[in-house]
Amino acid sequence: MSEDVEFRSGFVSLVGRPNVGKSTLVNQLVGTKVSIVSAAPQTTRTQIRGVRTTPDSQLILLDTPGIHRPRTLLGERCNQRSVATLGEVDVVCLLVEANAKVGPGDRFIADLVNKTKTQKVLIVNKMDIATPDEIGLQLARAGAELGDFDAYYPISAKTGEGIDALAAELVSHLPTGPKYYPDGVVSDQPEILLVAELLREKLLAIAREELPHSIMVTAEYLDEDDDEVEEEPAGEPDEERPEPILRYRAVVRVERDSQKGIVIGKHGAVIRDAGTAARQELERLFGAKVYLETTVKVDKEWQRRAHALDRLGL
Repeated sequence: MSEDVEFRSGFVSLVGRPNVGKSTLVNQLVGTKVSIVSAAPQTTRTQIRGVRTTPDSQLILLDTPGIHRPRTLLGERCNQRSVATLGEVDVVCLLVEANAKVGPGDRFIADLVNKTKTQKVLIVNKMDIATPDEIGLQLARAGAELGDFDAYYPISAKTGEGIDALAAELVSHLPTGPKYYPDGVVSDQPEILLVAELLREKLLAIAREELPHSIMVTAEYLDEDDDEVEEEPAGEPDEERPEPILRYRAVVRVERDSQKGIVIGKHGAVIRDAGTAARQELERLFGAKVYLETTVKVDKEWQRRAHALDRLGL
């Protein structure tokens, strides 16, 4: 970094309706996967921080749960986390979709954003599946219906189109400040959380719409001498590949016995395939062999019980 260039750093919160692409955008800005993605709405349940560092700036990105009309205590808490970030960051990014009309949900979130004194950027996402006319119309609609923003950007979080320009815009709104994280750090979330979240992502992809809100996954480190195996380890048998370096146990919680059967699948196919997919992605991300043991448990009404949510860190 040149001595005459001031280093800029700060926090950026991404908010919007469920499934507008916040997690995909965080991953795209960071350059690697730090937040799981799914077609199921309300996939993000916790606040994930992604870190984008350049020679003269550091963006700390908060991927927040989608703000929605809650049906459970979990939903209420997710909304509270998202709203709480609005006044605590340097920039708020409101995401809307390029191929969908501005709706009541967008207006509700925009009202929350506009009540803060935080700098605001409106992002029209999913331009890869919209025509130029649709993008232009959505920018005009959003500008007219959602209030005044400091900048307006059309992007595709999926393909990366417009990402560099957006990143430069966000940096321009940051104050001069320190480097909060060392070079090479892309997230401050614990490794064990990524293990759990990746397994949940793979289960959602396989089970599709059957369990979008009823799966909770936690993970823990598994000691080499821990032989209390409750379920078949995910993926191929241990003896068919080199001894793994990283060992984890993941517990999948559902609310009903019928859901447990869906998660396990016929002859264990669903949990096996999801575990294999999660393990393979973890090996790519961590650059090491991974052993992943899985267990499925019924934890009745966990989304609606305060004690259960507290215990699970939600």
